[in-house]
Amino acid sequence: MTGLNTREGWPEGMRLIVRRVRPSRRRLKKLTDYEKKTGWRYSVTATNIRHMWGIAGSHQIQFLDALYRDHAEVEDCIRTGKAMGLHNLSSQSWQINTAWMLAANLACDLDTWLRLLTLHDSEDLAGAEPDTMRFRLYHLPARIADHARRRYLRIERTWPWASAFTTSWRRLTQLPAVT
Repeated sequence: MTGLNTREGWPEGMRLIVRRVRPSRRRLKKLTDYEKKTGWRYSVTATNIRHMWGIAGSHQIQFLDALYRDHAEVEDCIRTGKAMGLHNLSSQSWQINTAWMLAANLACDLDTWLRLLTLHDSEDLAGAEPDTMRFRLYHLPARIADHARRRYLRIERTWPWASAFTTSWRRLTQLPAVT
């Protein structure tokens, strides 16, 4: 695509990399009219990286595409961390903010492990964002009841994600204990 760019003032050595993939179900609503018509999703990357010193093959388009897609995963992790509490620090005190960051990172790790260990076969929850997980699983419309020295969790039957929660809970309780 680099040779097709005819814009004025484009920096010297700038390259355009276009990647074409089949859109996932998650991305179908965000397609442009052209992408809906063709059935493909396009992503364009502009870069001035020619090659990386000492890395064989780094001048190839596939290497640069993988480099930028890997960076997109890092940005996804940052967005997830912000959704789990890193967006606003709670205090002007360094010690309190350090504890807040540790708690937010633990929450992010627990959310990721929960999805990996118990929701891996659920299409809509395996790769869900923290807000979706919070809405569907963590804010559970239920109550705890005690009866005959046992504790029961009473989940609302009409709640749409009750089966996902019970499956997740069952798998968590069946994990072997760490020794």
